[in-house]
Order: sequence, then C-alpha cells, then structure tokens
Amino acid sequence: MPTLFNIFGLRGFFYSEEHTPIHVHIVDGDGRVKIQVFPEVKLISNEGMKPKNLKRAMQLAKMYKEDIIAKWYEYHGKEDQNN
Repeated sequence: MPTLFNIFGLRGFFYSEEHTPIHVHIVDGDGRVKIQVFPEVKLISNEGMKPKNLKRAMQLAKMYKEDIIAKWYEYHGKEDQNN
C-alpha cells in the first residue's frame, strides 16, 4: 500500500491490488475518502471525513494529480489501463 503523501494529517495512498479509474484513498483521524484523479478529479466516496478535511483532500488530489498518476503507472503498469 504505497503512501503518496502525508500532509495536514491526511494520508494519501492506493492499494497494491487496485482497479481503474485511477484514484487515491485519503484518510484522516475521522474517516476516509476515495477520489478519482483520472481523467478528472472527482469524489467517489466519503466515509466520515468532515467537510474541512474533505476540501483539503480534494485540493491535495488536484495538486498531486500528475504525481499520483505517475506513481500508479509505475506501481501497476500501463498494460491493463484504459487511459
């Protein structure tokens, strides 16, 4: 489970056995969100993350979008991607 960032108490990561669309999981002390980053950044699910941290999580996903995509391809490869 590669950690992509740990900022403002928010940890962004993906699991080793992931699936498309390319997305990131972000957790804090209260909950977790799943955010798609490709082809566009959008919230997939929110399980208990409060609005302030949800806003930060979305900002981080947008800010680190290219890094997340690069790390995804590095870890999972491109052969089974539809992107």
